[in-house]
Amino acid sequence: DVQLQASGGGLVQAGGSPRLSCKASGLSLDDFAIGWFRQVPGKEREGVSCVSSADEEPYYADSVKGRFTISRDTSKNTVYLQMNNLRPEDTAIYYCAADLGHSSYALCHSRPSTWGAGTQVTVSS
Repeated sequence: DVQLQASGGGLVQAGGSPRLSCKASGLSLDDFAIGWFRQVPGKEREGVSCVSSADEEPYYADSVKGRFTISRDTSKNTVYLQMNNLRPEDTAIYYCAADLGHSSYALCHSRPSTWGAGTQVTVSS
């Protein structure tokens, strides 16, 4: 049974630095590209940051470049998103998603086959 379980969201003040975690089970990060997407009601889903199974250079959306960092711990089959200097416009539901055979860029610009339940991040000004 494949599952992606995200955690770490919540209410954060602008400028805060929370970290999201996504624990994968039933799949291996040695085989799957994995990343973070976010969605605001009424807006298109955005691929925020993704990393391939080969751990190539991660992809970051322009809106988060320099503020967010994605990392993987293959021993724990977990991916993290360190979010620094949060802004109110970062408020969204954040989803972890994975798929086989994608580059970092490609995963963030596709609709992955496996999704976790989202975690709400709300940034107060």
